[in-house]
Amino acid sequence: MSAPLTAPGARRAEQSEPAVVLRSVSKLHPGGVRALDDVSLTVRRGTFLAVMGPSGSGKSTLLHCAAGLDTPTSGEVLLAGQEIGRLDEARRTELRRDRIGFVFQSYNLLPALTVADNVTLPLRLAGAPLDRDWVQHLLDRVGLGQHLDRRPAELSGGQQQRAAIARALVARPAVVFADEPTGALDRASAAGVLGLLRELVDELQQTVVMVTHDPAAAAEADRTVVMADGRIVDTLDWPTASALAARLVALGEG
Repeated sequence: MSAPLTAPGARRAEQSEPAVVLRSVSKLHPGGVRALDDVSLTVRRGTFLAVMGPSGSGKSTLLHCAAGLDTPTSGEVLLAGQEIGRLDEARRTELRRDRIGFVFQSYNLLPALTVADNVTLPLRLAGAPLDRDWVQHLLDRVGLGQHLDRRPAELSGGQQQRAAIARALVARPAVVFADEPTGALDRASAAGVLGLLRELVDELQQTVVMVTHDPAAAAEADRTVVMADGRIVDTLDWPTASALAARLVALGEG
């Protein structure tokens, strides 16, 4: 049996304060294309939110604005209690580094580094202290405790994504944003990664916001928001994969 995903000194955030808040957020791209249209959303701490929608619905733009990777044209984004728009670029970068973890479809591991060095890279770049017990605990929990010295090319796709998740968690962030984290994986590997994300929420009280096109992936979340034409058109609590698939078909996808 695997060890619980807990750690000495891990942040157990208060449930009363939202992890992420979007207030009337709009985003216009050049040419007047409206990627987000007056979107408001609250993500409670210690919950798993999935964002779905047809291609071009605005789901990736929502994630980028919520994570401080992009700047809204109007509206407010609060992350871990701080309004991102009030921060200069240096403070915004610091907020992303210290309070946000990112997991992407392409893993973004550095091929020349070992698993251990990839996972600890954010701490070393920030000049932060390295808690070796926490790093070992993370790697054990994601199933890579025996692969510390391997390089990404020696890992399967599922193992690489698990390394990326450990890297996202190493600084104990307030929120983990995952952009299509299972999009490049086979079904079995995807199920393992989704199970791990679910455990992060249930055992570590981590907050996870995941963009996905896969109804089966979104069904692992506590709540799913469905987007179309830059707006949130539906919110479903604990939906089934079949209910989500039907909703996408109704919106013209699938």
